[in-house]
Amino acid sequence: MRFMMLMIPQGYESAEPGTLPSAERIATMMEYNRALQEAGVLRALDGLHPPSMGARVGFRGGASRVVDGPFPEAKEVLGGYWVIEVGSREEAIAWARRCPGADNETIEVRQIMGMDDFPEDVQQAVGQV
Repeated sequence: MRFMMLMIPQGYESAEPGTLPSAERIATMMEYNRALQEAGVLRALDGLHPPSMGARVGFRGGASRVVDGPFPEAKEVLGGYWVIEVGSREEAIAWARRCPGADNETIEVRQIMGMDDFPEDVQQAVGQV
């Protein structure tokens, strides 16, 4: 089972462009990332620049609309993510609990959909059966 662990750092929604974690914070997080890698569960990971450097593309009535960051209405934003492959939701949560998160950080754990999560008619529509 694949899971995405989404890092949600409180306050990052208003971070200035170019805001980066400290070298000490990066080193601490790299220890955790190495543990995931050594356990053979890590599939991908990345940190994300602040929303002030991003854009949102919305869709309405068949047209797209672009809004550049920052996004003042945002209450929570992503600071980064990990994709891990483990045997259960409980194991994914156990890995999230091992993260050296700061007081202002939350990790949301979400299972990634696989084609076998969809009914057979959907699998047939995409040529997976």
